[in-house]
Amino acid sequence: MARSKKTKSDWPAKAARVGELIAQAQLHPAVLAWSDRRRKSEVWCVALSGGSDSVALLLLLWAHWPARRERLVALHFNHRLRGRASIADEKFCRKLCAALKIRLRVGRWKTVARKASVAVSEADARAARHSFFAAEMKKLGSHALWLAHQQDDIAETMLMRLARGSGLGGLAAPRPVHALSDRRIHLRPLLTLKKAGLLAALRQAGAEWREDASNAEGLYFRNRIRGKVLPAWAEAAGRDALSGAARSRELLEEDDEALEAWAEKLAGWGRDRQLNLQALAGLPRAVNRRVLHRWLLAVRPETDLSRQGFDLLLAAVERGKATRFSLGRKAFAIISRGHLSLKRG
Repeated sequence: MARSKKTKSDWPAKAARVGELIAQAQLHPAVLAWSDRRRKSEVWCVALSGGSDSVALLLLLWAHWPARRERLVALHFNHRLRGRASIADEKFCRKLCAALKIRLRVGRWKTVARKASVAVSEADARAARHSFFAAEMKKLGSHALWLAHQQDDIAETMLMRLARGSGLGGLAAPRPVHALSDRRIHLRPLLTLKKAGLLAALRQAGAEWREDASNAEGLYFRNRIRGKVLPAWAEAAGRDALSGAARSRELLEEDDEALEAWAEKLAGWGRDRQLNLQALAGLPRAVNRRVLHRWLLAVRPETDLSRQGFDLLLAAVERGKATRFSLGRKAFAIISRGHLSLKRG
């Protein structure tokens, strides 16, 4: 986006204006409820790429949580994949945070392939970025990371994961409040808003942002979904498909949480790590699948069992007949006398 003639001192006014255009009540209610319960002293980290979504998120946090400003820390990861453009992104984030008096931590990808645009996958870039986030949050003693996913991202993620055969857990992403196993929490307050609405608010407030030219290319799966599939799908729907996808995501999350709660009550085993299969008899396969998954994580977390292999083991568990099933590296799942156990060697 072209640079504005306004000075950096205008950023507080721009942030306040964005806050007027997008009221706090328009943000996701689950995130607002979470924020109300938090201690005033804790540090909140914000992922800041410099793009429109992350800039809007930072401005809204600054506008709607003024008491938290001194405890906000922006995290910018320079992937170093776009040459001078990546450097300009970093400089923009530095100026923005300085104008708002928000602390900024910057990370740079040290290992970048020579032909980065070809050799670096979406997964590699995301893993590097989130590794930096996790490391910085640990240094800061922070457990909260605010992310700028919005309704367009919901539809894109859903279409991508449908192509991969994801279940409820995958299709319910991205979640507004997502607790990770290491006590970190990912927060996405913009899931109730469309990208077009965020852009309109930024423009009306005179706010700038950085454009990533690679988003217009078809190199990555998400970019192809965003540039070709999503517009055609929305047009074919003849209705507000983005809101429809967001509503479906909410319902899928509710169902996923219900099944997880059911499975948790059934996934009890003592020191012998034996699973009582009689307790699973006649239950929906979705519940049995989750109980079996929990058992595997408890007894054999390093297993490399394929999706097909897992389904075969699940079928054996549901039959309940005596079975010896290989879990790789001299480990076996044994079904005997109505119980499932692990045997090594």
